[in-house]
Amino acid sequence: MVVDSGNGPDEFSVIPALPLQAPESLTLPAPTPGGTNLTDPDPLGDAIRALRGNPAATVAGGVPARDAALVGFVSRNGVDPSIRATLAEEDAAFRDRARLARSFDILGQDQYFPAYRRWALDAYAELERFRALGVEVPSAPPR
Repeated sequence: MVVDSGNGPDEFSVIPALPLQAPESLTLPAPTPGGTNLTDPDPLGDAIRALRGNPAATVAGGVPARDAALVGFVSRNGVDPSIRATLAEEDAAFRDRARLARSFDILGQDQYFPAYRRWALDAYAELERFRALGVEVPSAPPR
């Protein structure tokens, strides 16, 4: 009787590579650091292809055709490549000002939710508002 010691490889965690293919031309393409090659497995892309979807939509920076007009409109005045860092700095400064305004908070708790409370949406009020407008909305969990 063979007893599994648990020290061997897990055959179910191994993903086989795709078969090698001859390229269309023998000239070397420009290197793409961090890119993939044709034999790299892509289970998510394979599933999307099997369901007749567009696997390019999963690639970072890829914009699905249905969103192209939206992306074009919001980037009409240019795109700031450091927007995330800028927003993070502005957010930290805003929360610092909110923390100073709440100087009685002796526990030093995070001020994110109190700082942004006035901009928060009440999900249940929005649900009722959309229902009143005749928009089909999914059911919501109990409060």
